[in-house]
Amino acid sequence: MSRHPLTKTGVERLRGELATLKKVDRPHIIAAIAEARAHGDLKENAEYHAAKEQQGFIEGRIQHLEYTISHAQIIDVAKLNPGEKVVFGATVMLADEETGEEIQYQIVGDIEADIKHNRIAVSSPISRALIGRQVGDVVVVRAPAGDREYEIIDVEYV
Repeated sequence: MSRHPLTKTGVERLRGELATLKKVDRPHIIAAIAEARAHGDLKENAEYHAAKEQQGFIEGRIQHLEYTISHAQIIDVAKLNPGEKVVFGATVMLADEETGEEIQYQIVGDIEADIKHNRIAVSSPISRALIGRQVGDVVVVRAPAGDREYEIIDVEYV
């Protein structure tokens, strides 16, 4: 059994989602099922079937989160001190060599990756190109659209 790396902040977010599912969403769906059941014939009761389907999704997500949290290798990024070297949990500021555009990413575990919040998975091509490098290095990222070059401007551990 392998343990998947997660940042301390990522585990806290997952625990928060789990608590919401258990304390808010689960009781709400149980009440919706009870109300739909009160309407009578369950064979043709669309509200009942929709509520049962939603309950299945919620219970599945709860099981997934509980498994993920219990099998996580939690890494406290604030306690790492690798200097200017890029490692798991680092927040990296990059400059595109072609356009000069700057972008910031945090390297996180696969389950907590969220590109909308600039959190990229440790297994992603960008992360693999960055890990082990340091400020000032130029890295080549192999992407489906072609190779891209980025310079590492800054590395932080928050």
